[in-house]
Amino acid sequence: MSVTTFSLDRMVSAVEKVKARLLRAAQALDNAGLAYAVVGGNAVASWVSSVDEAAVRNTQDVNMLLRRGDLEKAKVALEAVGFIFRHVRGIDMFLDGPNAKARDAVHIVFANERVFDTDILPHPDVSESVRADRFQVLSLEALVQIKLTAYHDKDRVHLRDLIEVGLIDETWPTKYPPELAARLQLLLDDPHG
Repeated sequence: MSVTTFSLDRMVSAVEKVKARLLRAAQALDNAGLAYAVVGGNAVASWVSSVDEAAVRNTQDVNMLLRRGDLEKAKVALEAVGFIFRHVRGIDMFLDGPNAKARDAVHIVFANERVFDTDILPHPDVSESVRADRFQVLSLEALVQIKLTAYHDKDRVHLRDLIEVGLIDETWPTKYPPELAARLQLLLDDPHG
């Protein structure tokens, strides 16, 4: 068995690389005049940090919402700043350089589309976003909708983070269709799972 070297510097570097990737991609899309929104863990972290930065959870990847009709323009904009487009197993992504792995990428989800035919709602439109300091981030209500629709373990963790800092409360289930409302109510009833 090999000896593992633990390093605070490597931990900080990993977080900084995700941040730099997000900012570089957002700047490229902004410069190209394309509508987009940061979604996923970075969107959750943005919202959580607006209330309590100590409650922010790091994330390993960057997820962005785009309109499918803007993908070709996004390719031009993102490739100009060093990203490389790949379509792998049904996922569109921009790798952060020629030697990057899928984790070192900007993952694209498409506005107004369902990931699976069985999804209750499609993703919201990019217009349902607000400006953070250096990028567009999905509105809280739209972000919660995505998380409730996907409802994987990490989505439930993200929803619990939003509940914990008080961004979601007992009034929120009325904002969603019954099946999504029931999912949210379960988390509100038992936020520690």
